[in-house]
Amino acid sequence: MPDVTSPDFDDHPERALLDRLEEYYDAIPRHGARVEDHGPLTLFVREGQGWPFYARPARGWSGPLQPTDVQKVRARQRELGIPESFEWVAETTPTLRAAAEESGLVVHEHPLMVLDPGTPAADVDGSSGNVSVRLIGADDPMLPGALAVPHLAFAEPGTHVGLAGAPQLTEAINACIADGSVERAIVRIRAGLTAVAAAVEHGSVLSAGQHQLLAGVSEIVGVGTLPAARRRGLALAVTEALVADARSRGAATVFLSAGDDDVARVYARLGFRRVGTALIAEPAE
Repeated sequence: MPDVTSPDFDDHPERALLDRLEEYYDAIPRHGARVEDHGPLTLFVREGQGWPFYARPARGWSGPLQPTDVQKVRARQRELGIPESFEWVAETTPTLRAAAEESGLVVHEHPLMVLDPGTPAADVDGSSGNVSVRLIGADDPMLPGALAVPHLAFAEPGTHVGLAGAPQLTEAINACIADGSVERAIVRIRAGLTAVAAAVEHGSVLSAGQHQLLAGVSEIVGVGTLPAARRRGLALAVTEALVADARSRGAATVFLSAGDDDVARVYARLGFRRVGTALIAEPAE
């Protein structure tokens, strides 16, 4: 990937794609957040309950960023009682990483991958036996499970078979219902902002994920498999279903951030290619 500080980068074919993703990244949180302008950084503050948002580079900002810029936003996040979190694309805003690290944050890298419009998704069948992979509507009884499974998956990261199984899934489902996650998802699904797909076996969700469509661009997010059900190709099948749905709804650009290089190789089987690096900065644990 070329360095955006290079004078030749403006003419590189990836620049238009990364600019399109920047527009998406700036627009998508605005449906559920209050927006605060902090000069070179924009802070999104969630309105109501739900997963908290983050700060990111202001749309169109092309100048350098300093540790003091990050520290100012972190102070505001602490004042609001929200996570001190920042998200951005390394190639688009190269100076933010050093500023974030000098302010005391830890930066995590994730392969940023895009499925080219002309690249067909691989013919990967994640169904076997009694497993079915399908879109989950707002009234589908499998929706709570589809929202709960990724939480368990991310609590046990990686691709190895893990410990969390049916008992933990029941607890996670109850938590999603209790905290309003299911009701919020229903609203978003009915509004066309979110689509959910899941792999279901014997009435239980084993893998699930979402895509969020806006102005011809959709990001696949939150794809995860119940740790005890890994190594069956279920996440790949769910991703394929999400890609197909996104395209059917008019998405010309479908992208995602992989957890690591191993996961990125899995997504490459569906035709995704790496175009950059998504960065997340947060305090050390």
